[in-house]
Parts: sequence; C-alpha cells; structure tokens
Amino acid sequence: MEATAMDVEELPQSNPNSLNRVGLKNSIQTNFGDDYVFQIVPKNDWTSMAVSLSTNVVKLYSPVTGQYYGECKGHSDTINHISFSATSTPHVLNSCSSDGTLKAWDTRTFKEVSSISAGPSQEIFSFSFGGSTGNLLSAGCKSQILFWDWRNKKQVACLEDSHVEDVTQVHFIPSQPSKLLSASVDGLICIFDTDGDINDDDNLESVINVGTSIGKVGFFGDKFQKLWCLSHIETLSIWDWNDARNEGDFQDARSIASKSWTSDQVDYFVDCHYSEEEERLWVVGGTNTGNLGYFPVNYKGEAAIGSPEAVLMGGHGGIVRSALPVSSICSGRDHSPGMFGWTGGEDGRLCCWVLDDSSQTDRSWFSSALVMRSPNTARKLGINLTSIYPFAILSLVFLNFSCIF
Repeated sequence: MEATAMDVEELPQSNPNSLNRVGLKNSIQTNFGDDYVFQIVPKNDWTSMAVSLSTNVVKLYSPVTGQYYGECKGHSDTINHISFSATSTPHVLNSCSSDGTLKAWDTRTFKEVSSISAGPSQEIFSFSFGGSTGNLLSAGCKSQILFWDWRNKKQVACLEDSHVEDVTQVHFIPSQPSKLLSASVDGLICIFDTDGDINDDDNLESVINVGTSIGKVGFFGDKFQKLWCLSHIETLSIWDWNDARNEGDFQDARSIASKSWTSDQVDYFVDCHYSEEEERLWVVGGTNTGNLGYFPVNYKGEAAIGSPEAVLMGGHGGIVRSALPVSSICSGRDHSPGMFGWTGGEDGRLCCWVLDDSSQTDRSWFSSALVMRSPNTARKLGINLTSIYPFAILSLVFLNFSCIF
C-alpha cells in the first residue's frame, strides 16, 4: 500500500463558515482494468469492508490499511446489492444478483455457504432481513416482492400486485421490524405489515407516489420516521413515511446544488448520509470527472440544499458509484483516527480519504463542521470542537491493487 503526502495551508477565517483548503500532492493510478466499483459496505465491527465489482465478484479489504483479504466469486450476472449479516453472524456477507440468486458467503473462507433462487428469468435488485421474529428475508425481484424464511430457505409469500415495474429497494424499517418498505421504477413507495399471512390485499398499509423512477431510499431522524428518496432522474425528496407526508421536494436538486458549488457542477447524486448526533442530513453529489460534494439538506422548516461542506477532488477520473463515510458508528474501533472514508467508481479506483496534517494546499477543501481532530490539532487550527462531526477530508490514499492481486 502506498499513500500520498499532503500539506495543509490555513486560509484567513473571516467568519465561522470559512473553508480550510487542502489538496492532493500526488496520486497512484489504481484500477481493476475496465471494472467498475459498484458498492462498498462495512462489516458491523469495521474490521473489513466488502466491495462489489462489475466482474460479478465481491472483494474484501481492510478499511484501515486497505489490505486485500480475498474474494467471493459465484454470481453469473451483475451484483446489485451486498450487505453483511446481523451481529449474530458477523462473518456472513450476503449478495443478490441479476442472475436471480441470493447468496451468503463466509468471509473467513470466502466460500459460498447458502444460495436461494428466485426462479428462472428473475433478477434480484435488493434484499432485506427482518420481520417481527427476525426470520424473514425479503427481496425485490422484477415487479414482485418475494419472502423467504431464511433459516430453511422456504418461500413463504409473494407480493405481485403492488408494483408494476422493477422493485429497486426493499427495507425492513429499523424502528418497526415487522414493517417493510418497497420502492420501484413505477414511482411508488409501499409500506407493508409483514405479520401473519402476507398478501397484497391485507398487508399493504400505505402508498407514497414519488412520481418518478426511484433509485435509492434511506431512513433517518427520530425513530427513523423520515425517509430520503433519490430518483433515477436525480431528484431528491424527503418524506414522513408514517403519514405519507412530503417534507421536501427538490425536483431541480442538481441545479440547486450546482448553484451553491461555485467551482463545479453536480451531474448526479451518489447517496445521502445522516448524522444522528448532529441530526443533519447530507446529499452526496458527483461530477462526471469524479469530484464529490457533501451538500447539507435542510428538512426542518423551509426545505433547502446548502453549499457543500466537504469536497473530494483529485481522487477519481470517472463517475463515483459508492461513498462510505467512516462515521461515529465505528468510533472507538481500531481505525485510522483521521479517516474520512472510502469511495469507488466507474474508473475502477478505490480511494481512501484521510486526515493528514502535513497536507499541501491544492484543490480540495472541507468545512470544520465535517471534521474531527485531536484537541491539539483543533487548537492549532482554531476549530470549535463543539460543532464538529467525525469526518475528515484532508488527504487521499490510493491503493495499488495490481500490486496485491
């Protein structure tokens, strides 16, 4: 593993929102040939992270050092979603694919330990474990939602009337595990109660009409009552899913974000990130040249998208598909104390963004609201620790995977 060196130069701060500038001194070109990085997900204890690739394999790395552990290989088509299992089986990684299968892998041996088929000509786009007893496995399979008892792999239900196009997302609601949310290309978000015999007539509780094809959704806020929704045409909407109330509708989200980003223009959105500690939501916007911005979203009162509070530049040369921030979830774990997180994209690069007090000013910058530093460093830079969040974007580390395969 090789790392770039970076030096920090402080700019005069005329107001609390002024920005500290940093930059990339050098970089190492790293890629998987012509392969894409699709998704990066951490193990529950952050001792490893899984990276799904366009070669239909999942590779495991250390999120601290970038050390390559091994790969899980067995899907014959695009891997659409990966996720580690619950804490009871922390070593198990799950994946679903357009080959119509859901697979479980033992990440200690990188061997397949379980496989469920949705049937011939099926594609599985998303999956979720939950239910009131924790025994249900749900998956979005074309326009259907299938349910299995994951213990014996027996299919227990199929919902086929609620959506008319591909179901891109299924999520059991964290605060109410018996309830399942589904989202589809047909523009609908459906909420189901999965207790008892599951069917379209009796278990559908509510429907939200987003009005356009839905790409990704996520829960946030007190008791996970809020829902953010990113569409395939790059709109952003905020909802209270419990009463299907829209609390923010950004049909021109790219334009709004671009106007507040004077040095670049948002071409697409990668994800959203929520801080429970700060009760703040960010939408992550990217450019076709690989730059990223973290834009704060105001969902209390008048809805608005603010100026980016973090910008990641010089890491990628193409569209970024996944952004994994190292949040307070892993605070206290054995990780790099100044690490911001990881990004991966269509250029085949896997980039690690870390704090480096020796960085040199160039192009990237960050807001102190997104940075956690040691007390000594904070005093040196004049950062107020009472208003900061555990992120850092002060340097970038590239991993040269061609050297470790």
